[in-house]
Amino acid sequence: MTISVCIICFNEEPSIKRCLESVAWADEIVVVDSMSRDRTLDIARQFTRSVHQRKWTGYADQKNYALSLASGEWVLSLDADEEATVELSREIIDIANSKEALEGYLIPRRSFYQGRWIKHSGFYPDRQLRFFRRNKALWTGKRVHEKVHVEGRVGFMKGEILHYPYGGILEGQLATVNSFSTLMALDLHEQGKRFHLILLLLRPFFKFLEVYFLRLGLLDGIPGLIISVTSAYAMFARYVKLRELEQGLAKRSSL
Repeated sequence: MTISVCIICFNEEPSIKRCLESVAWADEIVVVDSMSRDRTLDIARQFTRSVHQRKWTGYADQKNYALSLASGEWVLSLDADEEATVELSREIIDIANSKEALEGYLIPRRSFYQGRWIKHSGFYPDRQLRFFRRNKALWTGKRVHEKVHVEGRVGFMKGEILHYPYGGILEGQLATVNSFSTLMALDLHEQGKRFHLILLLLRPFFKFLEVYFLRLGLLDGIPGLIISVTSAYAMFARYVKLRELEQGLAKRSSL
């Protein structure tokens, strides 16, 4: 059974080499780049000939395009700031060669942030459906939080994906929060959702409680506190931006 790895990327010069090195064993690596302005393309071409540039059209659409370029019977989908562990790679090969394999598999993802591996805070085990039969999968979603739908049975894997989000620092996380909260506000606005003061007051508060206490962010020390506060801020920013859209203070193109 052949295995393809699909990766979408944009300006991932600091991360993509680590990602590609971790899957050098694959039969095929497909990289879809969204017009990077750094050395991402040069690095990717050191590992695969299947490097393609395409204007950004959304997470799900980009990943479906990458999927359409893959030829393997099985696909492992990775983000450029991730890597496959040796254990995961071996498990993937074993499953692909098994006659009893299911149609898709959820993989636990471990994230490195603020200088440590995060064990709680909603960051672990953070299982992701990333390994699946190519002809059984389709990515769906709006601007953010894309999901892959697999036709058939889905199982669990033990090997992990290692994740290095936000460059490991607050500045990177806040940049992501700003971008994602904008996209979420646009989605809410298009769905006809309305701004209410009570949502602005309560949603961030309860998000902090959820991450810090229910998801045990307090056990992750200072990084857990940072994650909890920024999660609450992301919720706050989402509803402020929804209000800005309603009030005409921000245009869809400028948010």
